[in-house]
Amino acid sequence: MKFGTKAIHAGIQPDPSTGAIMTPIFQTSTYVQKSPGDHLGYEYSRTHNPTRTALQNNLAALENGKYGLCFSSGLGAIDAIIKLLNPGDEVISTNDLYGGSYRIFTKVFERYGIKFHFISMEDPKTIEKYVNQSTKLIWAETPTNPMMNIIDIEEIGKVAKKHHLLFAVDNTFATPFLQNPLDLGADIVMHSVTKYLGGHSDVVMGALIVNDDQLAEKLAFIQNACGATPGPQDCFLVLRGIKTLHIRMERHCQNGKEIAHFLKAHPKVDKVYWPGFEDHPNHDIAKKQMRDFGGMISFVIKGNKVEDAKRVLENLHYFSLAESLGGVESLSGHPASMTHASIPKEEREKVGLVDSLIRLSVGIEDVEDLKADLEAALEKV
Repeated sequence: MKFGTKAIHAGIQPDPSTGAIMTPIFQTSTYVQKSPGDHLGYEYSRTHNPTRTALQNNLAALENGKYGLCFSSGLGAIDAIIKLLNPGDEVISTNDLYGGSYRIFTKVFERYGIKFHFISMEDPKTIEKYVNQSTKLIWAETPTNPMMNIIDIEEIGKVAKKHHLLFAVDNTFATPFLQNPLDLGADIVMHSVTKYLGGHSDVVMGALIVNDDQLAEKLAFIQNACGATPGPQDCFLVLRGIKTLHIRMERHCQNGKEIAHFLKAHPKVDKVYWPGFEDHPNHDIAKKQMRDFGGMISFVIKGNKVEDAKRVLENLHYFSLAESLGGVESLSGHPASMTHASIPKEEREKVGLVDSLIRLSVGIEDVEDLKADLEAALEKV
């Protein structure tokens, strides 16, 4: 089954009671049992809900996995992964990552005795320097947020298997349309479903996809025991959004390419970060493991003045100034004060995340309108 067909049909069955082609919203908290323990697989909606089951099956199919588990947010999904660990365990993480991931690692789980090493993963060989008897997990994003760094999933997967480590990949920016980390050696794929999978800026959700039976059982226990599960209405909205994922991603990629080249040629723009450029670090790896280069772009204005960045952001029209990404509408953001504000300034700047960096989530509007919008805002500098 090809991807576009999977997006629409995988894990989805007509409702057996009515024949409804769309998965019903099972808006119920509990399920009637004929006698104690005699039920149809559903007892309580924190544990299972038919709408969520359909979505989990669909997500698993999109990532070529066996099991999908949905959570009430992306951070809820990350929380479940780290709860697989014990006090004294250590995690090796990329040093360019979403600020919320950094925050939950350092402000929540470090308090419980879990140690995190934040390193560059541009060269997978450097990871082995940080592996010791306490290491249990490697955490990666690719492309990274917001510097669009590319991490070689296959090579890091080899390191993880060599040392018997879990390997988790945040696949939010790429989506399963562009890359499938499980096929490349990852053990866990994580998504902020809020972003491209939902695609319409109307739902908050996270997901994990795995192949290993025991790992799936452990994560399902945490999902149920800790209770960070989404409601059926949210699951329905994501199921609806996924049906157009392949079409939307094609347009995101087309527009992203045009905007990236427009910015690179602009006389007021200094640096542009987009994996599709041949001079982008690890561009060859991106070509190998991705099917296209996505619609996420970061850039810095010449002079590197935060006042100029703010002026541009305040004068954009179609690129709405807002947190999040991956919706049909274009968004702009200032990572240093928004999505990555929880990361200390000195740590941000180590990876190039300067205070004047602007991040764009290029939507699916007419690209000529988007270019005109950027041109008008850049004229204010």
